[in-house]
Amino acid sequence: MINRKLKNSSKLLMNISSAAMRFFVLFLSCWKKIRRIPSSTIRSIKTAAIRKPVRKLCHIAVDILFWGCIAVVAYVVGQTLLFASFRIPTDSMQPGLIGGDYALVWKPVLGARIFNLFDAVKGKKVSIRRLPGLRKVRRNDVLVFHFPYPHRDDSIGMHILKYYIKRCVALPGDTFRIDSGIYRVDGVTDTLGVYHRQAEMAEMADSTFQTEIFRCFPFDSAYRWNVKQFGSLYVPCKGSEVAIDMQNIALYGNLIAYETGLQITVREGQVFMDDKPLPAYTFTHDYYFMVGDWVFDSRDSRYWGLLPDDLIVGKAAFIWWSVDMRTQKFRWDRFLKKIQ
Repeated sequence: MINRKLKNSSKLLMNISSAAMRFFVLFLSCWKKIRRIPSSTIRSIKTAAIRKPVRKLCHIAVDILFWGCIAVVAYVVGQTLLFASFRIPTDSMQPGLIGGDYALVWKPVLGARIFNLFDAVKGKKVSIRRLPGLRKVRRNDVLVFHFPYPHRDDSIGMHILKYYIKRCVALPGDTFRIDSGIYRVDGVTDTLGVYHRQAEMAEMADSTFQTEIFRCFPFDSAYRWNVKQFGSLYVPCKGSEVAIDMQNIALYGNLIAYETGLQITVREGQVFMDDKPLPAYTFTHDYYFMVGDWVFDSRDSRYWGLLPDDLIVGKAAFIWWSVDMRTQKFRWDRFLKKIQ
């Protein structure tokens, strides 16, 4: 499987924001001293011809530094609360997004997230809070999110520089399945994802697929799910209680461990959480099922499971820049194209 990591300017942003905040504090203290230079000091300059230019140059330098700091702080605040740009490195979301596109995420739609950026950079687990947004996630929204398994296949985490972009086809509380290659949600008649690609996959013989592409989550002997026959899978919502047993712990064990931080074990025909029997669990997060539009080769929820709500960065709005990865030429036909 191709790694779908998105490359953006997060590392540069963190360096700029750290330096800008330190410089801004230092600048404010120095600015007051510069503004209070007494006239007697200025008069002490012996050469009268350069007295006025020096004072003027000093004030210009102060103004430039001040507005430069304001611009940097405004950029950091904008990146945190309003927007973010992500480069698309592969074609897993074609035809809507292709390699070389730059997608703009408008954060107020779903609500910007607040967390300790510096702890996240160090790899520590951070508490993430989301500001109120204009609306909730909808089916078929294209979302940018942190890949939930950046370090280990059996443990959900967050890597600050590892992003994916996929389409949401199942919401919290949905029951999702793939029936003969076609995506379905119980009680929903809307088309989910790119239907004609799913129909093409449905016509393909099972033997044409490589094993690592054909077999799907949770890769457990109790569930022989694949890209053409998958589920049914209940997608937990916040507050929903799910009975836990020896079979479905393969579906929900990582989610429970992520929410509680406790060890989930199976022994003697029973599931334990922190050495206490776990007959049922009430979820504290919403979850989503994410897929790539290029269904034949996309590392998505079919292979790694459900996405926690706090790892979602935001909804991709439009392509603000696009460069052909082979020729390096600008693609005007994709400029400011809305992401459907």
